[in-house]
Amino acid sequence: MSHRPHSILLGTTIRTHRSIPPHLISRAWFCSGSFRNQTHMESHASCEAVVADSELLVKKMAAICNAGPAKLQVIADFDGTLTKYWVNGCRGQSSHGLLQQENPEYDKKRQELYEHYHPLEFSPTIPIEEKTKLMEEWWTKTHGLLIEGGLTYDGIRQSVADSTIAFREGVVELFEFLEERDIPILIFSAGLADIIEEVLRQKIHRLFKNVKIVSNRMVFDNNGHLVSFQGKTIHSLNKNEHALDMAAPLHDRLGDNIDATTYENASVKTRRNVLLLGDHIGDLGMSDGLNYENRISVGFLNDNVENSLDSYRKTFDIVYLNDAPMWGVVKLVSQLCPSEGH
Repeated sequence: MSHRPHSILLGTTIRTHRSIPPHLISRAWFCSGSFRNQTHMESHASCEAVVADSELLVKKMAAICNAGPAKLQVIADFDGTLTKYWVNGCRGQSSHGLLQQENPEYDKKRQELYEHYHPLEFSPTIPIEEKTKLMEEWWTKTHGLLIEGGLTYDGIRQSVADSTIAFREGVVELFEFLEERDIPILIFSAGLADIIEEVLRQKIHRLFKNVKIVSNRMVFDNNGHLVSFQGKTIHSLNKNEHALDMAAPLHDRLGDNIDATTYENASVKTRRNVLLLGDHIGDLGMSDGLNYENRISVGFLNDNVENSLDSYRKTFDIVYLNDAPMWGVVKLVSQLCPSEGH
């Protein structure tokens, strides 16, 4: 097997019903060009990627390319996946963690809930049914504190402005590429949709018509005060396609009026090829409710690489290490959806 810059030659011939670009048939691009324990690893622009089964990956790529962009959708976690894990040498904030209420006493109460429930979330001894009830309890209490504490949309706006949350390099280019090809992006989060929208507004300064957010959505009164939440609660253990009915396009708070019927849930569910992006092994569950034919899973292993790499590479098709930028995924989708004539 030979190597070329920015590519790994696989020596695999793929038979398809229509022409596949030679660069896709002959090779899979990641970000490097060396071997480590029979796993392909590459390095490019501070980007390291691990692929445990390159032959399987290239077969999936060919199948998705053959079906075309009309059959593809992207499902992405938000915190630690679309956003950076580290910002200026410090741990970046999450969309939920950045929120500061006008009354700091309620921030303290929410922190106390976190300290109580977070260890339970990862306890290996609590049955999943019981743990699911505990997560529902945690989220319900937290949402209650946000309402009771008088959270306002102005408070959300200011919290985002004061935060250190930041998108990975390449995220905007990824969104633009997918928007141009009418490929929907479902952003899944157990946090708060309104905060995610405000982060998009302040950090990217534009919206994308193909983006749907599957998260907990707030209801504000005419004075901008939080009064309730819409629909069922989405928490860390039910964040998957079964929550799709709660997905909503970015609404016109970002500045443009979007036709909400452009990406109906039904049409999303007919897209049987999935590119899934996450930073936890549990994020693979985001596609549980979708009867997909092909799924390429991309994992971002941001920290504790030495202890977690083995489990990540066995679970994800591609693993990007050390809080990598999004450029590898941009390259991947350009191969899955090549321009006509290439």
